[in-house]
Order: sequence, then C-alpha cells, then structure tokens
Amino acid sequence: MKEDKYIWADFKNDAENALSYIYNQHIDFLFFYGKKFTTDEDFILDIIQDMFYDLIKYRKTLGETDNIRLYLMKSFRRKLFHGIESKRKLAHLDNVYNHDPDIVFSIEEVMIHEEEQSRRNKYIREGLLALNSKQREVIYYKFTLGYDYDQICEIMAVTYDTARQLVSRGINSLKQFMSENDFILMFIYRRITNK
Repeated sequence: MKEDKYIWADFKNDAENALSYIYNQHIDFLFFYGKKFTTDEDFILDIIQDMFYDLIKYRKTLGETDNIRLYLMKSFRRKLFHGIESKRKLAHLDNVYNHDPDIVFSIEEVMIHEEEQSRRNKYIREGLLALNSKQREVIYYKFTLGYDYDQICEIMAVTYDTARQLVSRGINSLKQFMSENDFILMFIYRRITNK
C-alpha cells in the first residue's frame, strides 16, 4: 500500500485512480463522522460531495499532507460547521444540526468484556455525559481515533495547550465520576489512558 503523501501527490497531479482511491478509502469514515454532528444523512452526503468537488477544483493548489484522513477530516469538519450554521440560520433546526458532536463510545472502543457489557455501558454513558461536549470530542479523537495533540489541534482549531487541557480535564472528570460512583470503570479508565 502506498504511503499517504505519495497518494496525495498523485491526486494533485491528476493521476488516474488517486481520486477514486481516496474517496473509497474515506467515504464511510467521513459519513459516520458526520453523523456525530447531525442526523440528516442527505446533508452529510451533500457536504462530502461539496468537499470532494472543492478538492478536485483546487487540487493543484492544495497543501501537502502525509495523513489524508486527517486532512479530509479537518476540511470536512470546517465545511460541515459552515453548512450547519447556514442551515440553522435558515430553518432554526438546532436539534438536527449540531456543532457539538454526539460522540458515542461503543463497547468495543472502551474494551468492555462481554459478560459485564450492560453494567459497564451504563456507567460509561453516565461518565461521558458528565463531560462537556468539547471534552467528549477531544477524548474521542485522542483515545478512539488515536490522534496526537497536533492532529487534534488541526481538527478542532485550538491551541496545543487547550487540547492537552481538554484531555486532562476530561480524564480527571471521568476519574472523579468513577471514584464517586465506586464501580469497575477504574479498570476501563486505566485501559483507556494506557492506549
């Protein structure tokens, strides 16, 4: 498999299959990422289509990247937020279009054992809901997607210190929630922070 920087260079130079390769590799991820911000699937697909249209249109002037997914996520998120703002102004549909992602951690993502699934899942949801939306978002990027702080800064358009602070405060809030509720989530917390 080619490295991202070579695939991106091929795309910028009009290589025959580079665009379809990039699209096919990332379309599902972008779609499900968009669903964390809105339930309007047609809107998400429109934003993805617009983003790829712009990528094609401006391909010769695009910057370099060695991480296509990160580049697309950043571009998609910016375009999605712009579209959400436009929709809000036109239709006042705050409950459908949301800047605060609905980051949901699945059972697999936090490595919960199957026999304790329902109990742990309940506590995890409660703990994550105790976080503010920015903390949930940054924890999703850091521990679910495995992004480093520089990548998180790019996606969220925040400073390095802010990203670290959000992760730290989120983890501390989860830790406090776990200790106050005296349950097995301390095990999960340790697994997440050792990732």
